Amino acid sequence: MSDAAAAPTAVRPIWADLVGQEPTVTTLSQAVADPAAMTHAWLFTGPPGSGRSTAARAFAAALLCPEQGCGQCRECRTALEGTHADVEVVATEGLSIKVDDVRDLVQLAAMRPSVGRWRIIIIEDADRLSAYSEAPANALLKALEEPVPRTVWMLCAPSVEDVMITIRSRSRHVRLRTPSVEAVAGLLERRDGVEPAMARYAARAAQSHIGMARRLARDEDARIRRHDTITRAARIRDVGDAIDAAADWHKIATEESGASAAERNASELRRLLETLGADPAARTQPPHVRSQINQLEKEQKSRATRLARDMIDRALVDLFSVYRDALVLRSRGRSPLINEDSRAVVEQVAQSLSDERLLLAMESIGTARERIAHNAAPLLALEAMALDLRLPR
Repeated sequence: MSDAAAAPTAVRPIWADLVGQEPTVTTLSQAVADPAAMTHAWLFTGPPGSGRSTAARAFAAALLCPEQGCGQCRECRTALEGTHADVEVVATEGLSIKVDDVRDLVQLAAMRPSVGRWRIIIIEDADRLSAYSEAPANALLKALEEPVPRTVWMLCAPSVEDVMITIRSRSRHVRLRTPSVEAVAGLLERRDGVEPAMARYAARAAQSHIGMARRLARDEDARIRRHDTITRAARIRDVGDAIDAAADWHKIATEESGASAAERNASELRRLLETLGADPAARTQPPHVRSQINQLEKEQKSRATRLARDMIDRALVDLFSVYRDALVLRSRGRSPLINEDSRAVVEQVAQSLSDERLLLAMESIGTARERIAHNAAPLLALEAMALDLRLPR
């Protein structure tokens, strides 16, 4: 069920980072203050970067805080960090959530809270419960059908359609919206100390995706990669250009995901060997150690695959914005350009392609995103897309 906007209530410090979500803050604050408004399962939906997990963690903190969300006490701080004894945060880095992991969560949910008033389980990627099989979602459904007192489930997903209907029908739905560029820029200035001009650029370029805006504001390499992605749109003229562009986008995503994972993978291996009491310098390991190493490597490979796909998807979102901006220019619309800092590229695309071709390009980018999300080979999907992005000579 979906909540209608309620009467305004005083905003407490715990909600400070949930920008542009006043109706959501009101709904959750009322649930914290009034037991009659509380329920055992919540479903947070909203576009990427809108703050779904931020809302869930803040809600958990407010439920555990003696002052209903002071933002300063130990309960608030540990709940936000995901280290509170009664808060379990599941943020899968693989392509799906395993049924065994869900069964472990169901067992945990049956236990009384350790130190607080509630035991809270947050699943940040609830849409991955049924990515390849309905078994994980069905395991969770049993827990939602027979709720345990003082246990609260908080599920996060892009939309209600991404969650099995029997699960969403047993959850209270809270829908987040895309915050404004001004709200995100203000958050970057206040929370991260970003200069106003950079904060506004990052918020606009990230299309109000809070996490991506923060990264763009603080990471010059990320800004360079984004610039390279969108400027490529003006250089695809023939089949060779299209194939080269697809290869470049795929290579950048693969290399970056591999580089970011290398140090973490090595650290995880060292900790595993220490836990098992194995000699890291040994040329061969006992069978039980090799089995654990193989399982770790399998999980790391799945994580790297997801990271690479997520990076490709983000690049495609950036690329899509070029054709959106070009359509705005051609229609003489009043909407501000996402890529105002790269207006020359947008103008070139707008002058080269008709409205119909721009719409075709946008449709092709959307199709590529869907194919990659459904486990198609990323490079092939990118090549098929790039062929539809060619500009006339």
